[in-house]
Amino acid sequence: MRKKPELLAPAGDMEKLRMAVLYGADAVYFGGEMFSLRAGAGNLTIDEIREGVEYAHSKNVKCHMTFNIFAHNEDIEPLREYLGRIKDIPVDAFIVSDPGVIALIQEVMPDAELHLSTKANMTNYATANFWYRQGVKRLVLARELTFDEIREIRQNIPGDMELESFIHGAMCISYSGRCLLSNFMINRDANRGQCAHPCRWKYKLVEEKRPGEYYPVEEDARGTYIMNSKDLCMLEHIPELAEAGISSVKIEGRMKSVFYVATIVSAYRRAIDAYYADPERYEYDPEWMSELKKASHREFTTGFYFSKPTDEDQNYQTSDYTRDYSFIGMVKSYDPETGMAVVEQRNKMVAGDEIEVFGPGTPFFTQKLDVLLNEEGEPIESAPHPQQILRIKMEHPVAENFILRKLKNR
Repeated sequence: MRKKPELLAPAGDMEKLRMAVLYGADAVYFGGEMFSLRAGAGNLTIDEIREGVEYAHSKNVKCHMTFNIFAHNEDIEPLREYLGRIKDIPVDAFIVSDPGVIALIQEVMPDAELHLSTKANMTNYATANFWYRQGVKRLVLARELTFDEIREIRQNIPGDMELESFIHGAMCISYSGRCLLSNFMINRDANRGQCAHPCRWKYKLVEEKRPGEYYPVEEDARGTYIMNSKDLCMLEHIPELAEAGISSVKIEGRMKSVFYVATIVSAYRRAIDAYYADPERYEYDPEWMSELKKASHREFTTGFYFSKPTDEDQNYQTSDYTRDYSFIGMVKSYDPETGMAVVEQRNKMVAGDEIEVFGPGTPFFTQKLDVLLNEEGEPIESAPHPQQILRIKMEHPVAENFILRKLKNR
């Protein structure tokens, strides 16, 4: 049996990094304040990078840092200077796409481990072997590859070269995420971290001689949509991922919420561990998907893994996300003698609400908010203020960083 793949989770800021680690990630990936492809994420300062790496390593979790922009001339010297400032931080690997950026990292940090970003459009074993000769240890595979293609790549590259593949999250409508649409439409360069996700917007046609008359873009049997893909989800296909020779399975979402990171990482952690505990008797548990869908999501697709996507892999009715559950609070501390938890509010909660509580490696439980107190211990009817500190009586033991959520229509 192949080695258990690394579960790689997004860490858009320090809080998300900690939650990814606590909820089961084997590695996290993050960007600094510059030269990363998610300028809208919180990203990490140099001090936070140092702190985050130290924290993750204390939990035996690896840290991968993104430098996957396509650099322009004005980026080169600032990048060289920035690399000099972080070279003493023991980051485990750097995710890169631009050959010039690769050369700069090798110049400043000759021993750095390099992972080739999906932005580099890696779709065949000849290209893989080229990058291996340039010192790249891992390839983040293009989303356009099928399992058959991945297995063929694995068979035709050196044994010590690793393959990483996206298994969950947004599917960029472009060539392996190398998007031009955002730059063209609103002058926000997706290849330098400023993508506005215009592929998720709603579109209608306007004929130039009929301004103000909007026509919906409709679908027929032949298909017309090129945008608005469903989200990738491979939770039901852990055995196929394991047998394809993939070394690391990656969750997209550095701009997603703490609730999203904890929920998605937890679901995949459970599925991967269950498979590797006993592959012969492994059975997919629908409860994992039920939990996963409690985070914000769109309809799901398996992307290109099994075949070229069809019109079934597009969203024709809506570009909206499904958000059935609200993230309402996070446990900051717990007193086992009194059963009282100190909770930081994240969305409004009301006395009498039925809530769910879950934590790292534990099943969720349901309870009513029979006792809702403010920070001073006074009974209150509701908690409407962001990050309000509350005291809540728990029906079961909890711990720091447990999450409170509730179904929106309750």
